[in-house]
Amino acid sequence: MKLSYSEDSWERIARSPYPVCMYGMGNGADKILDVLDKIDVAVDDFFASDGFVRGHSFRGKRVLSYSEAKEKHGQMTVVLAFGSSLPEVHSVFRKIMSEQLFIVPFVPVSGEGLFDRDFLENNADSIDEAYGMLSDERSRNVFRDVLEFNYSGDASFLFSGSAGTEDVFGAILDPSGYRNAADLGAYTGDTASGIAERAPLLDTVIAVEPDEKNFRKLTLAADSHTGPGRIVPVNAAAGRDCGTASFLQTGNRNSALSEQGSREVRTVSVDSISDGMKLDLIKFDVEGSESEAILGSERQIRENAPDLVVSVYHRREDIFSVPLLLKKIQPEYRFFLRRKMYVPAWDVQLIATAR
Repeated sequence: MKLSYSEDSWERIARSPYPVCMYGMGNGADKILDVLDKIDVAVDDFFASDGFVRGHSFRGKRVLSYSEAKEKHGQMTVVLAFGSSLPEVHSVFRKIMSEQLFIVPFVPVSGEGLFDRDFLENNADSIDEAYGMLSDERSRNVFRDVLEFNYSGDASFLFSGSAGTEDVFGAILDPSGYRNAADLGAYTGDTASGIAERAPLLDTVIAVEPDEKNFRKLTLAADSHTGPGRIVPVNAAAGRDCGTASFLQTGNRNSALSEQGSREVRTVSVDSISDGMKLDLIKFDVEGSESEAILGSERQIRENAPDLVVSVYHRREDIFSVPLLLKKIQPEYRFFLRRKMYVPAWDVQLIATAR
């Protein structure tokens, strides 16, 4: 697939003639700064949105407002170091984009590696194959826009016509006949409850959530659920096998299996916890462990072809490697991509169905 930019985001930053100023702080900024250090790019200043600067400092520098940074530097290369789905924040992004060179470099939510020139070239065949498997033009637009953005860091690709939200249930999937489902990365039960609302024949949603704080809220949601069906909470992480793994607990949506985790959690496979149950739907949002969880669902997918909704943005390869993996397991699947309006390109969902 030929992309619009000849340079990746890191090359664009390195070759820019303007001072580099980072918009945002925190973990995302640290990841980007580690890469910039390796390519010998210095950040001149850090800034936050006007009205949100309260005497903060970061990496030994006082955090400026955007107005202060613009007054100090004039023309800048602005490197965005945080994400948002809020329309009012997107309006700020658009304003800065109209005034500055605005680059949002890709750093993976989970795993290692960059979406750079070498990665794109080394995976060109797999990218083309996955693109050719998509079932409608909207999906192909999402795929192209996400790749264009991840490679170039140009946020304008995320504000294109393929962006926005779309309810996959009803528009692509028909939940009216669902009887059993699995919600992997159930968080506090919002998705499990949403499935139940759309599936009048529902019997059971198996809701798997490893984070202790989230699981307590999930249990409360299950206890207060009035139907149809029942929500069955499972305090574990979804994976390929049953066992234990290191877990990074945050108490929010980005808790994840990680070697840097400070506690051990139980891991389960879908095939083990659904023994004897035919699943009609599996949702995967497991913070970078999607491929492992799919392999732990292989028997269900091969034998029953349940509808799938899979997050494909945590790792740099997910958007093309996950559909290729699923096609090998279940050749009858048709594939769709949808994404919510988010900068960077988060909340990208792959929908697979054989119905």
